[in-house]
Amino acid sequence: MKKKIALIFGVTGQDGAYLSRFLLKKNYKVFGVKRRSSIINTQRIDDIYRDINLKSDFVLLYGDLTDSSSISHLIKKTKPNEIYNLAAQSHVKVSFEVPEYSADVNSLGTLRILDAIKNLNLEKKIKFYQAGTSEMFGRTKEKFQNEKTQFYPASPYGVSKCFAHWITVNYREAYNIFACNGILFNHESPIRGETFVTRKIIQGLIRIKNGNQKKLFLGNLYSKRDWGHAKDYVEAMWKMLQQKKPDDYVIGTGKTFTIKEFANRAAKKIGFKIKWIGKGINEKAVDIANNKVLIECKKRYFRPVEVDYLKGNAQKAKKILKWSPKNSIDNLIDEMIEHELKNPS
Repeated sequence: MKKKIALIFGVTGQDGAYLSRFLLKKNYKVFGVKRRSSIINTQRIDDIYRDINLKSDFVLLYGDLTDSSSISHLIKKTKPNEIYNLAAQSHVKVSFEVPEYSADVNSLGTLRILDAIKNLNLEKKIKFYQAGTSEMFGRTKEKFQNEKTQFYPASPYGVSKCFAHWITVNYREAYNIFACNGILFNHESPIRGETFVTRKIIQGLIRIKNGNQKKLFLGNLYSKRDWGHAKDYVEAMWKMLQQKKPDDYVIGTGKTFTIKEFANRAAKKIGFKIKWIGKGINEKAVDIANNKVLIECKKRYFRPVEVDYLKGNAQKAKKILKWSPKNSIDNLIDEMIEHELKNPS
């Protein structure tokens, strides 16, 4: 049987690495797209090249979402059955510092892919997945967020992803493209970027334990997030493109924890007994064993506009996609700690 072909934009990121592995096990041929850079940043997918049984079905190509001709060339060259757009400037706080670049990649990058599908007359041959985010809900007051919850983004990142979401809907309706939006809540893993708060907490506490770092600095301890595992979420992406009709789906665990709660769980598993003292910006975590401060808050890690609460309702995905998360937050933290201990940064 002829292999399906997938084209993944953003293949070197966390989700790209997990999705590549998942699709290769499904007997796909995978073309992964990365930006040309003087720095080698393929460490998340290097294991695929070491796997003799998979590497012939995995090809790495160069491309850029800011370049329409590059996108069209890649689609014509690879002739994919499925395109997954996972590429983005995905750091929320950084999006306040580089808003124009964030919009160009996240918003117009999505438009460029959709327009290439339309202009190449491939709307009946290609299925398209757009990676959305819970940050599109932003400052919503809803207790749970689902596909009908109104967007209220609170960052250039969130705003740019709203454009990407609606342009995907627009091209689906206007040109009959099989295009799906996955509105994914926070999903982490051992290969999460080091600047994201979950990896930062795990990494920082282990470094402190080993004597390689004195303190861990965090921002808003009381932001609540719905955290899942990336390997569960890439399965949901794939399931969306296997349906008869394209649609949009919220993917989340339905459980929410504060950053402080995540830090508490991680600290306990790493071997610390901590207590919290102070209030507001002066709140600190102290090691009970020696009374040393382990965690402090710093103003520079707060966003200009904070998103305090996100919690996903994935009932639609559970009903139609037959999808549900397999990993708990404790499974996730255990796996992240194990990886960090084996691969110290």
